[in-house]
Amino acid sequence: MGQRAQAAGGCLTAALGAGVGLAVWSYDVRARFQRFEASPDWSVLYAELPLAVLGGVLVSLGVWALVQRIR
Repeated sequence: MGQRAQAAGGCLTAALGAGVGLAVWSYDVRARFQRFEASPDWSVLYAELPLAVLGGVLVSLGVWALVQRIR
């Protein structure tokens, strides 16, 4: 596998991981956003969303690196 193909695979894997993280975060987000009846919980947007997306990217790149190492 060429160097460009490996780089493209890593980028696509990171994008896929970000999408999976976003999908996991978006599941039932409306219920988490309205935790308290008095006011919305904004930490869902500024804390949970970036952590979910970054977590998806990190996990997918970790799996990609492990697969590359095994080959």
